[in-house]
Formats: sequence, C-alpha cells, structure tokens
Amino acid sequence: MYELTIPFNETGPLYEQIYQYIREQIRGERIQAGTKLPSTRKLAEHLGVSRSTTQLAYDQLVAEGYLEAEPCRGYFAAKLETLHHPEPGPLRERKQKKEEAPSFLVDFSPRGIDLEHFPYALWRRLSRESLSDGNRELFSAGESKGDVVLRQAVCDYLYGARGVRCRPEQLVVGAGNEYLLMLLHQILGHQVIAMETPTYLQAFLTFERLGHRVVPVPMDGSGMKREELSASGAKIAYVMPSHQFPTGIVMPIRRRMELLSWAAEEEGRYLIEDDYDSEFRYRGKPIPSLQSADAKGRVIYLGSFSRAVAPAIRVSYMMLPEPLWALYEKNCSFYASTVSRIDQRILARFLGEGHYERHLNRMRGIYRAKHDALLAALSPLADEFDVSGEHAGIHILLHSKKGRTEQELVRAAMEAGVRIYGLSEFDIGGLGQKEGTGTVLLGYASLSGEEIEQGAKILSAALSSC
Repeated sequence: MYELTIPFNETGPLYEQIYQYIREQIRGERIQAGTKLPSTRKLAEHLGVSRSTTQLAYDQLVAEGYLEAEPCRGYFAAKLETLHHPEPGPLRERKQKKEEAPSFLVDFSPRGIDLEHFPYALWRRLSRESLSDGNRELFSAGESKGDVVLRQAVCDYLYGARGVRCRPEQLVVGAGNEYLLMLLHQILGHQVIAMETPTYLQAFLTFERLGHRVVPVPMDGSGMKREELSASGAKIAYVMPSHQFPTGIVMPIRRRMELLSWAAEEEGRYLIEDDYDSEFRYRGKPIPSLQSADAKGRVIYLGSFSRAVAPAIRVSYMMLPEPLWALYEKNCSFYASTVSRIDQRILARFLGEGHYERHLNRMRGIYRAKHDALLAALSPLADEFDVSGEHAGIHILLHSKKGRTEQELVRAAMEAGVRIYGLSEFDIGGLGQKEGTGTVLLGYASLSGEEIEQGAKILSAALSSC
C-alpha cells in the first residue's frame, strides 16, 4: 500500500491540498499507474484529519479520472495518456477537468432544484415595475444589513410560517450562508463549534477555514446528542432541527428543549439553527422553528431563498439575538451589503404580495409528485433496502439490508450510468458507516418524471445485482 505524507500549509482547505498533492504525484509518475492508495480511513488516520476530508479529495480525483475506485478492493492510480504533455494553463486545465469527469445518464444530486417551474414571467414583471417606479434610492448603497423593506417582509413571513420572532433590525441579509457565517465569525470571534456528523459540508469548511475548532458530535434518532455536546467543550452548536442534512432527521421537542437548556446554562453559548429547506414537508403539519421555543435569546437563525426560489438569487438571512445584534452594530456595521438593492426590492415584492407562498405551494406539489414517483419506482428494491428521510426535503436515503458497502453501491450505480451519493461524503467525524450498513443519498428535485423513472429502473437493476 502506498504511504502518503503530505506537507500541509495555510493556503487552502485540507481536502484541496490532499487532492492537489496526489494529482501532481500521479501526473509526474511518482505514483505509478495501478498503484493502490490507502483507504480514506487509513489516510485520514495517517494525516491526522477527518475521514470526510480524505473522502472529498478522493472523490474529486475519481471524478477527474486520476483515481479508479474498485468495489471491495480500494482506490488505484489511473493510467493517464497525457502525462508527458506540457502542463496545461488555467483555461485548458478547466476544460480538461470537465472532459475527464464521467457523464451520467441520470444524476440523483441532492443539491439541485427544479428550475423548470420558476415563475420567470412574474419575476420579469416585478423587476420591470421595481425599476420603473422612480425609486432612485435603489441605486444607492443602502444599509449594511440589507434593504429594510426586504427585512420587514422576511420578518413577517418568518413569523407566520416558522414562528420566528424577530424585528427588522435583528435581521442581516447577505449573499449566501457562507458570507453570513463569516460575519458571525466577526461577531463571536474564534470559538469551539459543535457540529452534527454527517452534516452540511459548506458550513463545516467555512468554519474550519475561518480557524474555528470544529468538534463532530454524533447523532441518534433524535439528532445531536446532548451528553456528547456537553462533553465537547463547545460554546456554539450548529444544528438543523427541522430537517437535518443529510440524514433527514426531524428533531423532536424534547431534544430541542435539551439543547436550549444547554445553551442557557452558560453565558456566551449559542445555537445556530440552519433552517435550510423546512418549507418542503409532504406529510403532517410544518415543524416549528427551534427559535420559536427560545425564551433566552440563544438561537441564531439562518435561512435562505436558494432552494425555495433559485440558487442564483444568492439571498440568505441571519436573525441575531439582541446581545449579538449589538455586537454586529459595533463590529460589522461598516461592511457594505453584498446583495444588489434592486434584487432585494424585487424579492421583497415577491414576498410581500403573496407570490412566494403561492410559489411554495406549487413547488410542494411538484416535489411531492417527484418524491412519490421515486419511491414507487424504487419498490423493486424493498426487500434489499430500507428508505429513510422521506416525506420532507428533496432527497431520500437508501440503506442496504444485505451487507453491501456504500462504495459497492456507488460503484455499481456508476458503472450503470447513474450517479448516487454516499453518506460518508458528509461525515466530518471520521466515524464512517458500520460494516454492512451502506447508505446512499438520492436527490430528485432537478430531475423530470421521465428521468426519475429511467434512473430508478437502471438503479434497481444495478443494485440488485451488485
């Protein structure tokens, strides 16, 4: 087995440094074609990093063709025909990466959304009217926290739909959750942050890159474990109580109260509630936000319009409890808003005139139909797999009942031309999956009904025979 000692530096995320190092070793033939590399677990232990870090690096190398993953055997350096060509420049390198990435008949990505039913005509009309009303102030910089008209519209919506209690002055609008987490870093300083594992990798990587020590906390069927959180030494806990990504767990009220109790025990403790896709629930009543049960002002609430409207809009928001609101005014109010004021006003009208709720109702129906179609199409796998995470969100999970590993499942699907996603891709704790409990994610939001049916049919055949 090929041992890798990688010299880390401060110039980028660890997974990217691992990826770049192995890529250059293969390009330079210092790692020969056919050489077996360490497993993601062994490499993580050797380098002292989380398994998710090494898994991300290997996944990128496999996608670009530098490594080949063989079920039950491991990862091997691929044979490259272009090793002795001149080093490609940035544009050529990007084109080469795109060409090397495998293509799939169907990609069950958990990240995509349905853009076919975006209300383009309505958005054009609101845009035209917003610009033709003589609103000269829309072309000025505006407040750093965001346009007050939008912040009021968001507060009104959150109170009615999620039970969130906030005033416009507590709300900060920004271009994506990553930007808002960077602002929060300016407010809180360096902290020990507890995160569920598996979890949303963008948040994990953002915290890690900002220099926070992130402590992975295991979950049970109710979410983050209170005892493990107390033992972590963390002051901040990042949770997704209404629909945890990627497991789909909905945190019951008892566990929510336990976490709120933990936050109230010590000054300076906070819960970050990421309410990223709570709008999409297909059975029962909507789940109230964690913030709606917070009587002590210990919940920082994060939300976004990326999934419910469109990712390109890049509008997220953060509700700060009053003590942190004061710190924002002191430490961050000089930052300019990162979202166009014109786009903010269009979105404010979209919310305030009721278009957003009508759009959500329509998308719930569309996503539910896709959800039901996927479950029906996967029925031939009922004897071999359990399903979880259904009835909410825009992805489901398949759990092997016959002892097959995640790698076997992903590889079998890939060879059949279908892309699915291993749960360990989101594991930041290096805990991995127990032998024989392979779990994969299937997203369906961006697929048509025909693609779902086709992909599920191919997948059923591939997984049954692997």
